[in-house]
Amino acid sequence: MKPIRTISIAWVAAALTLGAVALAATAPAKKAATRTTAKTAAKGARTPSASAKAKMIERGKFLTTVSGCNDCHTPGTMFGQPDFSRQLSGSELGWNGPWGTSYARNLTPDLETGLGYYSEKEIVNAIRGGHRLDGKPLLPPMPWQDLLPYSDEDLTAIASYLKSLPPIQHKVPDALPPGQMPTAGAFVSFPAPPAWDAARTATGDTTAKK
Repeated sequence: MKPIRTISIAWVAAALTLGAVALAATAPAKKAATRTTAKTAAKGARTPSASAKAKMIERGKFLTTVSGCNDCHTPGTMFGQPDFSRQLSGSELGWNGPWGTSYARNLTPDLETGLGYYSEKEIVNAIRGGHRLDGKPLLPPMPWQDLLPYSDEDLTAIASYLKSLPPIQHKVPDALPPGQMPTAGAFVSFPAPPAWDAARTATGDTTAKK
């Protein structure tokens, strides 16, 4: 009986050893597979699908239209003849006022004269902060303050749409500082604001209180 018992114990020990080896061999593979799956899922979450990106761009096109971006940035619009073959490529109509003279800039993704070097996030930040990538302020008549209620998703959609446009090389005239009138080209002049339209501070607010 002792030899039989010894053999049985040996078989059990061998089976347990093989089982432990099998578990040790398969556990890291499962863990690696889990890490790979999580990494793939995370990457998929950061990168929208082609259909989602198309919907975002379409949303951005709608928002730029209803927000009046074409009014200033598409040539000819202010004269009743918008040229959509050069959509949002900037205008050479100057806007002269207390801020100086500004021109609606090229919003297509041209690298030299447009937004080619801007990322979508930087476009969103420019709208949110009222400053261009070079730190210069967004001058009137750019109504960036009116876009602040837009959600980050909406502003990202606008940025995606602008980056999807065909790049058009067109450098608008440089802005002029206050007090320096343009000497050529077409421009619209605005006088200094009357008292009612002037900026008011908290100390100068004379609004009647009940």
